[in-house]
Amino acid sequence: MTTELDRTVRATGAPRTPRMAAVITRRALVNYRVDPGIAQSLLPDGLHPQLINGSAVAGVCLIRLDSFRPAAIRPAIGLASRSTAHRIAVEWENATGRHTGVYIPRRHSASRLARAAGGRVFPGLYARASVTFRDTDGKIHARVDAEDLRVRMNARRGPGVAFHSELFTTLEESSEFFRKDPVGWSPSRSGALEGLRLDTDAWRVDPLEVTDLASSFFDALPRGSAVFDHAFLMRDVPARWSSPAEPSPVA
Repeated sequence: MTTELDRTVRATGAPRTPRMAAVITRRALVNYRVDPGIAQSLLPDGLHPQLINGSAVAGVCLIRLDSFRPAAIRPAIGLASRSTAHRIAVEWENATGRHTGVYIPRRHSASRLARAAGGRVFPGLYARASVTFRDTDGKIHARVDAEDLRVRMNARRGPGVAFHSELFTTLEESSEFFRKDPVGWSPSRSGALEGLRLDTDAWRVDPLEVTDLASSFFDALPRGSAVFDHAFLMRDVPARWSSPAEPSPVA
């Protein structure tokens, strides 16, 4: 049976994102200060890095979802998935003014469904990866192993973990910086940008003390051009995904 989604994909080459929902069981945002010139070299024409205290802001999102499903279906029916995305905070200008968002050059997932549907049913191309994300007694372990990428993070959360950053003065300031940009733009199969919007009514974060960290994406950049700054964790947050209302920032 031919659906409206099938017709949309064939006509435009891009998916019309169905409204999806899930519980973000764990989501770690591991953030780096990046040299602005290096960050610019990672972006398509038309996008520029957002700068905080003279540095671009980029990082790794490590996420574990449960009950991932169409939003109209009850939470008891859904899938679990573990994925990671490398992201850069960006800005651009058009006829309506200056805008901010996130550019996501690389996505990886352990979910076969995410890899099959990415770029077809919902935006974002996912490469295959083994993804581990454990939170045991406040000790966080995350690991991503792919043919073209390696990520490793060990951290702890809970009482006694303080917030430290050269980008932001407080955890609240950092949290608001990332909350304000719910749309992530990713390269499509055709090379154009596709957007995906994340919304939640329960945004809340806790600081992480990172004790061990490696990302082959950032480690491959010129020495000293990408420096770990801070990390935080979201736990048990209901979320929704949909197509953004705004057009692609890059024609």
